[in-house]
Parts: sequence; structure tokens; C-alpha cells
Amino acid sequence: MEVTAATANAVYTNSKTLAEKLNEYLSTTKTSIAALAKEVNYSRTAVSRYLSGKYDSNANGLEAKLAEYLAQSTGEEVEVPTSSNQKATTRPQFFESRDATAVLGVCQSCQEYIGLGIVVGRSGYGKTHTLKQYAKLPRVAYIECDDTMSSRDLVEAIERSIGLPSGYGTIWRRVNGIREFFNVNKGYLLIIDEADKLVSKYTAKKMEILRAIFDQSDVGLVIAGEPKLEATIKTYLARMANRVDFYATLRGLSQKEVEEYLEGYDVQPEAMAEIKARACNMQTGCFRLLDRTLSNVFRILEETGSETITLKHIEQASSMMML
Repeated sequence: MEVTAATANAVYTNSKTLAEKLNEYLSTTKTSIAALAKEVNYSRTAVSRYLSGKYDSNANGLEAKLAEYLAQSTGEEVEVPTSSNQKATTRPQFFESRDATAVLGVCQSCQEYIGLGIVVGRSGYGKTHTLKQYAKLPRVAYIECDDTMSSRDLVEAIERSIGLPSGYGTIWRRVNGIREFFNVNKGYLLIIDEADKLVSKYTAKKMEILRAIFDQSDVGLVIAGEPKLEATIKTYLARMANRVDFYATLRGLSQKEVEEYLEGYDVQPEAMAEIKARACNMQTGCFRLLDRTLSNVFRILEETGSETITLKHIEQASSMMML
């Protein structure tokens, strides 16, 4: 649908925020958020949260892309919001690193194209945090597994995640109820996190339940777990391995990403070097360690009234973690 110049002039007034202008443009042109996300090369989650006013990461890069898109689409001049020069006081609740972007991409693709996706990553790399972030979107069911789950527990967890009452009868009958739900309610994504805990050398029955749901339902499926999950699927679940459409393996934070994560903070060079070493070390470093360290650092800053992160603060934060 074309937007006339008169309509564009009426819609994009200078008093409105970039998010408001974009929401009105999407509504007028019937453009989906997913389509917009692809155009600006950001995840649908990031764009959706920005448009709803819930984006809690540094938005400078995203806003520049969105403003450029809107200007090109409408032919109107769109001003990029001016970033604040004040120092950051809180860390973003969600940081869209390359790993997070890859995970979100797998989730989005599986939901849109009813595909099967595999996400593997070491503990602490942010896999679960990112999956839970995507699970905030509509029609997404998330389940976190553990070693104690039986087949009935898994089926019940799926029922609960999609709002079905706990069924009765055999597992086959209850699985049929789940398949019927997904076939009637189109557009769902089912995320199974820590899925490596569902398989042992003795049985893969729980994973076969997931395969049966995926094969006979209009539902996207993302299976996530530790790196051993990939080998396990190839070894014990050949019929699932040959159905995989999308795949992501987490690589950990880069030094540049650590700098972006701390953008807006006053960090001494020695402290930044130490933070990078802790976050990016291939043997012991991970996003979780960075997050825990910085949580303690900011607690120390608040207690002392300091604004600059020093090497001493990093050492103090580490000693608190050892207690």
C-alpha cells in the first residue's frame, strides 16, 4: 500500500518520537515488525521491544538504522534521536551480542517457517537468558529441562506452557492433545532448553516425544543445550538430526562487545583490560562471570560513592564472589 505525501506529512510530525513514527508507519502500510527487523538487520525481539518502549540496551545503533529506514521509505527527513551525554547508571538487562543475535535469529526463523532449530553453547554464555528474552514474545512456549524429568513430566510441562490443563490417560493420548493445540493455534514456537538432559545412553524417548510433536504439528521447535547436545542428536537421534533447519553455536563475548556493554561508564584502562580478560578467556571466561563481577562492582561503587571503575574495584568484586 502506497502512502501519499499528504498522508506522510500528517503522520510524521516533529513532536513525535521515532518509535511513534515507526508504529504509525507500520500500521498505515501494514508492514510487520518481522519485515522491519530484516530491513534494519536487527532481531525482531530488539525492534519489538524498542517500538513498545521496553528496549533497555544502548539504542544508538538501532535508532540510526530505524531512522534511515523510515526516511528512505517515506521520503521525509527523519531525525535520529540525540543520545544523552550523561554517564550510564544502570546496565542493560539484555545485551544483543553476536551470540544473542544468532540465538534470536534461530528462534525467529523457526517460528516463522515452522522449522527445527538447534542452539548449543557452554554454560554461562547467555543461552538461557536469550531464549527467555525471546519467550516474552506472543505465541512462544518455553520449557527448561532437568535430569529428573520423566516423559510424563515433559508432556505436562509442555501442556502447562501452552495453557492446556494437565491431561489424563496415556502419553500418546496427551501428545495428541498437544499436537491438536498447535495445529489449531498456528504460529507457535516451542523452546526446549537444557535439552541435553533429556537424553541418556539408555533412552532417547523424551526426545522422540518432541520429534513426534514437531513432525505432526504446525509448530516451530528450538532445542537448546550444552555442546554435547549436537553429538547426542547425531548419535542417538538420526531422524531428528536430518530435520534440522537452523543452527547456532555460541562463541562467547568478543573484546569489542565488552567495550560496547560498558559504553557510557567511566572505566580505567587497567580495569577494562582485566574485565576483558575475565569475560573473553576461552577456558574460564563467559558472560555470566562478567555479569556477576559487574554486579558486585556496581554495588561497591554505590556504597563508596565512586563513579570510576578501577582495577581495585574488580579485585574487590572478585573477592566477594569467592566468599
